[in-house]
Amino acid sequence: MQISLAKKFTQPFGPVSGSVSLAKMRVICVAIAVAVLVFMGGCGLADTAQRPLAYVGTIAGSGGDIGEPFGIAERGGILYFSDGQSGKILRVTGDGVTGIFAEGLDTPSAIAFGPDGELIVADTGSHSIKSIDSDGKVSVIAGSQGRSGNSDGSAAAATFNAPVGVAVHADGRIFVADTYNDRIRVIEKGSVRTIAGGDTGFADGVGLESRFDTPTSIALWGERLIVADSGNRRIRVVETDGRTWTLAGNGQGDLSDGLLSQASFVQQTAVAVDSGGIIYIVDGNAIRRIGGSVMPLVTTISADGRGLKDGNAVKARFNRPSGLGFASNGDLVVADSENRVVRRFSTEKSSHVISKAEIDGLRDKPEVFREEQPARWPYDPPSAKRDIAGTLGEIRGLMTPEAKDVWYHNGLDIAGNYGETARFVRDEKVLRTTAAENFGTLRELIRMPTLGYIHIRLGRNASGEPFGDERFQFRRDSTGKTVGVRVPRGSKFKAGEPIGTLNPMNHVHLIAGRSGSEMNALDALKLPGITDSRPPVIEKVTIYDQDWNLVETVTERSRITVTGKMRIVIRAYDQVDGNADRRRLGVYRAGYEIWAGDSTVSTAPLGEIKFDRLPTSESLRYVYADGSHSGATGETIFSYIATNIVDGESYRESFLDAAAFENGTYLLRVFASDYFGNTSRRDISIEVKK
Repeated sequence: MQISLAKKFTQPFGPVSGSVSLAKMRVICVAIAVAVLVFMGGCGLADTAQRPLAYVGTIAGSGGDIGEPFGIAERGGILYFSDGQSGKILRVTGDGVTGIFAEGLDTPSAIAFGPDGELIVADTGSHSIKSIDSDGKVSVIAGSQGRSGNSDGSAAAATFNAPVGVAVHADGRIFVADTYNDRIRVIEKGSVRTIAGGDTGFADGVGLESRFDTPTSIALWGERLIVADSGNRRIRVVETDGRTWTLAGNGQGDLSDGLLSQASFVQQTAVAVDSGGIIYIVDGNAIRRIGGSVMPLVTTISADGRGLKDGNAVKARFNRPSGLGFASNGDLVVADSENRVVRRFSTEKSSHVISKAEIDGLRDKPEVFREEQPARWPYDPPSAKRDIAGTLGEIRGLMTPEAKDVWYHNGLDIAGNYGETARFVRDEKVLRTTAAENFGTLRELIRMPTLGYIHIRLGRNASGEPFGDERFQFRRDSTGKTVGVRVPRGSKFKAGEPIGTLNPMNHVHLIAGRSGSEMNALDALKLPGITDSRPPVIEKVTIYDQDWNLVETVTERSRITVTGKMRIVIRAYDQVDGNADRRRLGVYRAGYEIWAGDSTVSTAPLGEIKFDRLPTSESLRYVYADGSHSGATGETIFSYIATNIVDGESYRESFLDAAAFENGTYLLRVFASDYFGNTSRRDISIEVKK
């Protein structure tokens, strides 16, 4: 690969002398040179000759045999990847068979082959860098097993803090993204040195003057290093003399393509560079690219929404992808972590497009999930029944024709007292590189692999003082004020251990299931003592025509004439035993049936909304009619469009259609049910006239 973006420096990474002003001037000059030479097509950024990676297929994991694929590497036609959940390195042979190459690791992340054929592993959970020989034997090559720190020195004495990224030079040097130390380090000749970074922050500069925030991935770009600076939402470059400059990203935190300085990133997890110098990036749920066009642009080459879909690359969906690598034929291989599969971008249509049955098989099943943790509430005492304040699928915000700030409630709200200690409900270890988010806000949270906990001061008491738990790593400003918290990948927690304390929301918002496959927590968890003998309340039933013109305000004595397509809206709410009268919960099911005499005209409801799993966000307007509202304040109104068909798998618009029936009188029976099977019904006489 030829690198021509700027002068190629040949001296090794090492200490740099010079004034701060000179360093800044050099960075500016390099940035200008980069901008000019990028337009000239340097480093593959203008290479448009190669065939596009236009198709996506699944190559491993569709049978549910992977816990969490993360790092990717290829050698001799065999694909290797780390499994952060199981602590193993797996490999896929050319015939698609997956087997174990090495095990006994803690939480392996990025992997890369060295020139001698040994596999280098960032074993994040053990705070060490390891090597694996051809027989699968694991050895520590740097860091102190199981002990975090931030010290350079001999490989045996040096310490890391949950390193996630590694890259290996052809001369054997190992570069490390020491993620939670916010440093870029190098292992060479039996010692470890920091070549860039210092305290958490954002700054270009020379050596230790530069600043990173949670660098998660590192790759060689010729003699330079490309760094996914995830906390700063930028792509950075470290030169051979230790100078750091920003290649792309404006730090704004959304997904926007465009010129390098104007594009924005959500949260990059991985970077990889192909043989032509084109840079590929994992960003949120999308795969993006720098290069491959005449102009120096950031472009998104997949869909940007969460999901699992193969086929045309621009429509392919991923779910928290974490690793990138290249097969010997140039295919881009992706560790699709939350989906628990390994996939590839290729110039040819894939031989295996994952099927709906395989996708369904990868999903956690409530009946299995609830047996994998103790019966407990997220407080102490664990068996003391708590009030339910919100359920899966409820609308949040106010639905209007123009509404944008509306969404599904994706968990179970379990009430507590201000400042009360919230606790984990099952054993899990952190797998996300950024598991703690929204510090200091009402939506502060931690996302574990299969459960999420929101509205909690993580690792702190009601006064905001840290518990002293080293797994919660706090950042302080120059005055000593706590301004952030990180919980590193690989951190392990037991059921019953404290998460933190309730903030003014006064409840734990508990999410059951992996992101993108959230289950109804009432079904997936064991909550001691919970009962519900109260059927939902149907407040009102309203009929509209296809164009949302009101047909009639329904009374028990009325008969509705159906001549075309009609919509049925049910305003209803639920309560569980122990709820105050003011409490309004969403229902589990809402729909309708048509009866002719003593029998239904269909064996299943003609329209039904069901919250067994969280529906996709795109379906929200198919569930809730205008005027629906819930939140911390204001009246709670759940108006369900019961003629539509929505569940955790799919959604579609539907109608009560006169064309489906013979002329005559029928009984329209609407219903609303809770998870426990309590059902309310309301019957309305209709006459079909076509």
